[in-house]
Amino acid sequence: MSAGGGTKAIIAALAANAGIAVAKFVGFLVTGSSSMLAEAVHSLADTSNQGLLLLGQKTSKRRATREHPFGFGRDRYFYSFIVALMLFTLGAAFALYEGIHKIIEPQPLETPVVAVVILLVAICLEGYSFFTAMGESRKIKGNASWWRFIRQAKEPELPVVLLEDSGALLGLVFALLGVGLSVLTGDPVFDGIGTVFIGVLLGVIAIILIVEMKSLLIGEGATDTDLATIVDELAAGKVERVIHIRTQYLGPDELLVAAKLALVPGLDTAAIATAIDDAEARVRAKVPVATLIYLEPDLDRETR
Repeated sequence: MSAGGGTKAIIAALAANAGIAVAKFVGFLVTGSSSMLAEAVHSLADTSNQGLLLLGQKTSKRRATREHPFGFGRDRYFYSFIVALMLFTLGAAFALYEGIHKIIEPQPLETPVVAVVILLVAICLEGYSFFTAMGESRKIKGNASWWRFIRQAKEPELPVVLLEDSGALLGLVFALLGVGLSVLTGDPVFDGIGTVFIGVLLGVIAIILIVEMKSLLIGEGATDTDLATIVDELAAGKVERVIHIRTQYLGPDELLVAAKLALVPGLDTAAIATAIDDAEARVRAKVPVATLIYLEPDLDRETR
């Protein structure tokens, strides 16, 4: 993934969420709608989340040190994991609390037309952010489904923004329905029900993100397609067979490859070194993200 694509989507989401958060808080103060308050907190959390994603991109570019010889690429995974936790605690938990409170003690809405106008404007702004993220994601997802892209992407920012924005759009619809039904029926309990739906939605999205970001943070290997390509490129030239191979992403743009190779018998030291260098070059040409490659020549004991 180009870092520029992810940054563009993050900045679009940041700008949209910051403006929406302010408008929603104003709407809550005017109307007293719990759905509006839950959405305001949600947008505030999303704004903070975009800032964390940008911070992760910045800190991940630090140079490797003696203490961290493989660099800081996983900072992007760490901050994305924090984003998922914030979405759960600040978004889902607060919305559930506020919604249940308003169901138990419903309060009439004041000037609901203000809430409706703000929510409609927010849908437009969130839609802009969502389609920006979709456009950037299409450049790298290929023919994969959206769900597969979210599950298999090694770059955390676009899946996070996509899920956040989709959750925000659905949340706005729930808030709009809650306010609208409260006005139509004269029963403010629907506003609380809409808020509960927002909380459940955010909780589901947060759990999906927590699971996926945890997996990346612990360390994932190359995809099946990339692994097959790496093995094919290694097992060429003077290499007879790949005896053993391990891969792991050290960051979205850094794949570690370590392998033992069975070489053609009878090679001298210079020929072995050349064979290893050629194997590394073949892999990097086909899988550019494989930036760190450690290859060890060994005897193929299975054939002896």
